[in-house]
Amino acid sequence: MSKITNVPKRNNFLLKGIRGMMEHRATWLYLLLKEAEKKGVKWEDIGYPAVRECGNMHGKELVDLTGTSSLKGLKKKLFIKPAQMIFDMKILESNDNKLSVDFGYCPLVSAWQKLGCTDEEIGRLCDIAMEGDRGIAESFGGRLDLLGTIANGDKTCQLRFIK
Repeated sequence: MSKITNVPKRNNFLLKGIRGMMEHRATWLYLLLKEAEKKGVKWEDIGYPAVRECGNMHGKELVDLTGTSSLKGLKKKLFIKPAQMIFDMKILESNDNKLSVDFGYCPLVSAWQKLGCTDEEIGRLCDIAMEGDRGIAESFGGRLDLLGTIANGDKTCQLRFIK
């Protein structure tokens, strides 16, 4: 029996459509890693560096777009209202040096559950996917602390961007 609870609070046609697109990308990640595993490559050996590079690229774009490395700029451009609705997010704290966000739902976890992944696989996939957020944090001159994740059975994903 799975320890993971992942049910969205808001659900409408638009949110379901956007979440579906995100699930599609989560499916890509899983299938790519499974194929690599068949070739003798560990998920973590290719997943972490590739996703970190993506996060660094995205983070640099966000820094350039906001014109600042302040975490307020990150909140303003990445954690916008539509994103808050898709992930059932709560912004708990936002200043230049700290951004605390809790996610109540994760479409990536939903995709991995639908694919029949084990809780252990979902935890691994989540940590690899979070490497992108770590890369974004790095681009803003900070780090990302994960205090809990839905993928590991917590009620929320607790992201803390800290400079």
